[in-house]
Amino acid sequence: MTQATLGFGAMRLPQTDDNDPSSIDMEEFTRMVDYFMEQGFNYFDTSYAYHEETSEGALKKALVERYPRKSYQIANKIPTWLLKDSKDNDKLVDIMLERLGIEYFDVLLIHNINKALLPKAENANSFEYIKRAKEEGKALKVGISFHEKEELLEEVFEKYGDVIDVALIQLNFMDWTDQRIQSKKIHKLCVKYGVEIQVMEPIKGGTLASVSENVKKQFMDYSDNSIADWALRFAGSQENVTVVLSGMSNLQQMKENCETFKDFEKITAQDHKFLMKMAREIKKTFAIECSFCNYCLKDCEMNIPIPDMFNLYNSEKLYHLPSNVDLYNTAANVYAPASACSECGTCVEICTQQLDIPALLKDVAELFGR
Repeated sequence: MTQATLGFGAMRLPQTDDNDPSSIDMEEFTRMVDYFMEQGFNYFDTSYAYHEETSEGALKKALVERYPRKSYQIANKIPTWLLKDSKDNDKLVDIMLERLGIEYFDVLLIHNINKALLPKAENANSFEYIKRAKEEGKALKVGISFHEKEELLEEVFEKYGDVIDVALIQLNFMDWTDQRIQSKKIHKLCVKYGVEIQVMEPIKGGTLASVSENVKKQFMDYSDNSIADWALRFAGSQENVTVVLSGMSNLQQMKENCETFKDFEKITAQDHKFLMKMAREIKKTFAIECSFCNYCLKDCEMNIPIPDMFNLYNSEKLYHLPSNVDLYNTAANVYAPASACSECGTCVEICTQQLDIPALLKDVAELFGR
């Protein structure tokens, strides 16, 4: 069985301005790309949408223009939410190729398949398109990124299993038995259908590395490995997993994650049992299980910084710090307060964690409105 490798997810790149996702710090990013390649890793994952549509261009400058095409692999994703008819597939893919400055993708995925967006992909004949893209050499492998429950994935595999080479799924020890994310069930289904698995959110947007002191102590008592190391190894130890993506934001994170995969050690049955126990402990402290993918920001008509609000809510529930209130008030003044939510529901349809965002924003508004 092929050992899983580390993939560089270009969705949480270093920024020169924390409030501007498009302000990618190219010097730091280039250093990260060079280190990644020097360590023997070469898999990069991006998207039409990442960093307000600037991730692909940054990858072109840091990677494509500086390394031979055969020395790296690039995965990209068709933005399902922008599909209106079948012509849009070609139009969007041509834009993606041009932004990257390449002639083909190593992997081309239909982005964020869920109940709301699957009909858009089907109406635009996107599954037929990726099959043709592979036949024509625009992509070496094709598939989907998936954010839904087991039942929908089985429906997709039954209808399009002959097309799908790769499924990019959310998998981490926190979500392994979670009834909302269903990592274990979805993983098992991919294995059943013989689909190659790539993993996103192995550290759940970084939240698994920011836990309570009690949980940190239990990890330290168990071993010297960092929590991020455990999370990456959990994902990479699962059957059929070939790539574990990590959205690294600085060179130090890059170095730590590369170390994990250079001399990769699969977790044992005892390790698995320990991590399941830790998952239960962490769930007690995370009020809102947001992965900070920022997809909900695209269509928020009130311009509420939803992930930031949820992060502050979690922090306040854990630590009750005056700085949390100050940061909330700043975000509310610059953008909009949680109470501004119009309950339009658009964010619910696109949420990768399937959260009831309007209801949770009411909780945020109540906590910080005291």
